[in-house]
Amino acid sequence: MQTIRFNKLNLKSDDLVLDMGCGEGRHTIGLFVEKDSNSVGFDLSLKDVKIAKDRLNDFNISENKSFCHFGVGDINNLCFKDSSYDVVICSEVLEHVDDPEKALDQIIRVLKPGGILAVSVPRFLPEWLCWKFSKEYSKTPGGHIRIFKHNQLKKIITKKGLKFNEFHWAHSLHSPYWWLKCIFWEKDPEPLILRKYHEFLVWDLMKQPLLTRFLEKLFQPLIGKSLVMYFTKK
Repeated sequence: MQTIRFNKLNLKSDDLVLDMGCGEGRHTIGLFVEKDSNSVGFDLSLKDVKIAKDRLNDFNISENKSFCHFGVGDINNLCFKDSSYDVVICSEVLEHVDDPEKALDQIIRVLKPGGILAVSVPRFLPEWLCWKFSKEYSKTPGGHIRIFKHNQLKKIITKKGLKFNEFHWAHSLHSPYWWLKCIFWEKDPEPLILRKYHEFLVWDLMKQPLLTRFLEKLFQPLIGKSLVMYFTKK
């Protein structure tokens, strides 16, 4: 289940997409499989990149005319030339980095003029509640070290010369899972209620029934887990 909506990226044939902080490759592989796009996924974690490469083998891609590559790299020091990519995705990354402004400078540098930047971060209220429910949540190595407010993130990026296009929220049904996880963080890492809710999320992901699609959309304005924004480089 992607956080970024691919129909917001204005993709054209032969466009080159960078998924910076790709993790286990959900957006990189999704673009390649669903949109037949040329996609490149980079992440700081070699383990996650290896998982992403293995997951490619789960799909029938023999008919694809595009390519999908993965590599290990630091968002603060990208090895790509200026204006290399038509689209850059940075999903659930900026809340982890020590210097988000430096990271943004790098991903904007490699984006072509007229290209689309898609950024997502945890939404303020659901994330703030996680921090309140557990003191250890934000202290986990490699975890979230900051919370962005809507206008704060928008201002940071538009000040760098990009035009704001639109935003939406995502994954409202995931917020209760993380609240439960934080509530039980120091007591029981895997209580029955958390395991059952995780099973529900997996079932929802695989089956996508109309009821949960309706509930997801209904609760999105209230408890959407992620804030997603789209910008154009002038």
